[in-house]
Amino acid sequence: MLYNLLYPLSDEFGPFNLFKYLTFRAGGAVMTALIVAFIIGPSLINWLRRWQKQGQPIRSDGPESHLLTKKGTPTMGGFLILAALTISTILWADLRDGYVWIVLLVTLGYGLIGFMDDFLKVSKKNPKGLSGKLKLLAQLIIALAAAVGTMLLQPDTLAGALAVPFFKHVLIQLGWFYIPFAMFVIVGASNAVNLTDGLDGLAIVPVMIAAMVFAIISYLVGHAVFANYLQINYVAGSGELAVFCGALVGAGLGFLWFNAPPAMVFMGDTGSLALGGALGAISIVTKHELVLSIVGGLFVLETVSVIVQVASYKLTGKRVFRMAPLHHHFEKKGWAEPTVVIRFWIIAGILALAGLSTLKLR
Repeated sequence: MLYNLLYPLSDEFGPFNLFKYLTFRAGGAVMTALIVAFIIGPSLINWLRRWQKQGQPIRSDGPESHLLTKKGTPTMGGFLILAALTISTILWADLRDGYVWIVLLVTLGYGLIGFMDDFLKVSKKNPKGLSGKLKLLAQLIIALAAAVGTMLLQPDTLAGALAVPFFKHVLIQLGWFYIPFAMFVIVGASNAVNLTDGLDGLAIVPVMIAAMVFAIISYLVGHAVFANYLQINYVAGSGELAVFCGALVGAGLGFLWFNAPPAMVFMGDTGSLALGGALGAISIVTKHELVLSIVGGLFVLETVSVIVQVASYKLTGKRVFRMAPLHHHFEKKGWAEPTVVIRFWIIAGILALAGLSTLKLR
């Protein structure tokens, strides 16, 4: 909004020319989201604590320590992230850019699904929440709209095409079959982040790391000169998502202030489903869907651990891990929660660097 209002006045007032630069606006988005989170965080947490009283229901089959250390902690802290993210994005992004609205609406739509799930968990004191089938159906509908909208905005050479990392000019033309693939990416990313969100600070830092990587990717993909130099696909208008990613980093930092162990609030499905959906939507806009699986490799590992656990138990009656997702397995092995969290952050950082390297390794 500031870009749309102030940049046209740059001829009359030179400093307004700063709003032309994505780097300036992305930095502004980081700081704005962080400040908004700090301002509204304490009041929101106090309100959630008064309303929920007993906090988020804790799984009875989870690690025993959680029944003592996490009982009474309110959930739905994702509201804090979404509020800071939305306000900052609207302030600093070019609101004429269709990609910004697609990613923002996916984020808020998935946040609404997560809110309904959290609300049922809290109101009915039931950890299961919203029906799995209903949740998945709602996610698929939003993902379908995002996939179609993205294809309509992209040029014919890129719409329906899948870019392959490490290869200069490889585009696999999927046509309309790209839509179910894009839906799978968005829904898969959303649920993968949701599975990872099980310990204080565990999910939000890898999300911020992935957002920083995709801020760089968005900027480069949306810049014709840099895209040509790096021999990656140029997507006009996608650079504005660097502002969204900056806002996501700032909102994540603000949330982490209150979510650092011992957490004052959990993000809940309100936050985790929304953040995963956002990363998935950004990846399809920038044509880096496969790179997301590297950058967000930690989320993939957590998801695979659940799939392997369920498949093994159904086929053989035996469990591969002491408990799934993977972070609970290490808790069961005796690792302290901060040890699990920090080591997983390190893994997320290494995988993010590996994903970022695909921009140059061609």
